[in-house]
Amino acid sequence: MHRTKVRVVEDALDANTTLAQANRADFDRSGVMVVNLMSAPGAGKTMLLQKVLTDMEGVRVGVLEGDVQGSLDADRLSHLHIPVVQIQTDNGFGGECHLDANMVRSALHELPLDDIDLLIIENVGNLVCPAEFKVGEDVRIMVASVTEGEDKPVKYPLMFRACELVICNKIDLLPHLDYDLELFKHHLDGVHPGVETMFVSARTGEGTEQLRRYLIDLATRRKAEAAAG
Repeated sequence: MHRTKVRVVEDALDANTTLAQANRADFDRSGVMVVNLMSAPGAGKTMLLQKVLTDMEGVRVGVLEGDVQGSLDADRLSHLHIPVVQIQTDNGFGGECHLDANMVRSALHELPLDDIDLLIIENVGNLVCPAEFKVGEDVRIMVASVTEGEDKPVKYPLMFRACELVICNKIDLLPHLDYDLELFKHHLDGVHPGVETMFVSARTGEGTEQLRRYLIDLATRRKAEAAAG
């Protein structure tokens, strides 16, 4: 029985990898840079996007918004006047705790990929499953809120190990919390030494310009690669 379960999981991951590669091929053909944005629920991903995507200096952005149910986050991004496509993972059994490559692939026809430079996939809030399922992305960004505590890199190491950038959000709350920022950095360094890190507040805007520049640079780099052939 145990071996059967392992085989099922391996088959599911293999199938996901094949579809992720197909997604990546479509993104590459359209010259789109793709970011998989991950976090626990309530870490502030959507508010961060609201703050950062207001002025992208000509970079054309699209968003795939993943949620178990509803379209609240997609509705919050609608004022940005960018393509936003909602993916709901509810399948009648509580809903999937992550986006997989097939879910992303099923939504691609709703996006004008040829008119997008940067696609941000806002994953379902979860600190386990999203790290295990690639969706065809170029870069993974992890958002960790100070309200979650300093120990999350130790308790969920794969999530922090699987990303190219870790964002520590809600730093405006530090004066009101018993939170040791240096201890968080220590734990993060223990599971992903040298990973790029940003400290921001989506509410006040502190540090968000650095993230904006990071995203603009990603899209600009992809444009240069496409132009070079």
